[in-house]
Order: sequence, then C-alpha cells, then structure tokens
Amino acid sequence: MNWDQIEGKWTEVKGKARASWGEFTDDELDQIGGKKDQLVGKLQQKYGLEREEAEKRADDWANTL
Repeated sequence: MNWDQIEGKWTEVKGKARASWGEFTDDELDQIGGKKDQLVGKLQQKYGLEREEAEKRADDWANTL
C-alpha cells in the first residue's frame, strides 16, 4: 500500500500501527494521521532511530499492509 492510500485509510490501519509500535499513544497515532514524515519523526523520537532506519521501518510496515 502506498502512503497516499495509507493516509486515506488511516482509521482502518491505525490499529495495525498500534500493534507494530506499541509505545505510540492514541493521540500520537491521531497526530500521525497516516503521513509518512509524521510516522518517521515519531519513530525517531520514541525508539531513538536514525532517520534512515525509521524510514526503512515505516516503508517495510507499509509494504505489509
């Protein structure tokens, strides 16, 4: 699934994001709103990842949807 599709279906896939990244709160997931750059930033903040690694994990997750 591409990021435009994820953003459009965020309410449907938000639960899958919660399952993948359990440290995210409901408010944080709402803030992300399906936007890749927001997800990458939260991954960096919550999990201490470098930007490249956070982008890779976000893309890998999107490819599983």
